[in-house]
Amino acid sequence: MSIKTKMRVHFYDTDTMGVVHHANYIRWFETGRVEFLRSIGITLTDMMSDGILFPLTEIKAKFLHSAKFDEDLELETIPVELTKVKMEFKYKLRRQSNGEILVKGYSQNVFTNAATGKISRLPEKYFEKMENAINEEMAQEQ
Repeated sequence: MSIKTKMRVHFYDTDTMGVVHHANYIRWFETGRVEFLRSIGITLTDMMSDGILFPLTEIKAKFLHSAKFDEDLELETIPVELTKVKMEFKYKLRRQSNGEILVKGYSQNVFTNAATGKISRLPEKYFEKMENAINEEMAQEQ
């Protein structure tokens, strides 16, 4: 199950040329992950209360076209892999006016214990919701 998040480019997202600064795409990928988890009934607050953090271990972005100030964009967040210790997502950021893909991305996070900082297994109550969402996405691709 992928989700789509709509956003508008704010002035503070751009550089002196009115083009989105590259670091903002990575920030928007984070927004996509948070919205994906929320859409399947998981909040970061709940996970952090349970002592679970999930730092990034890998992030990639392929820049195809520039986004500019005041453009309406749509970010598609697609789960691609989940194990008990990590999750991976792909991203496609499109210009809403014509559907043109601006950026493609990828991220990997590992689940860690907040107290120790060590990689830990995701509790079943979260894993089951994530696994169902990924299975749904894979079934739609077939």
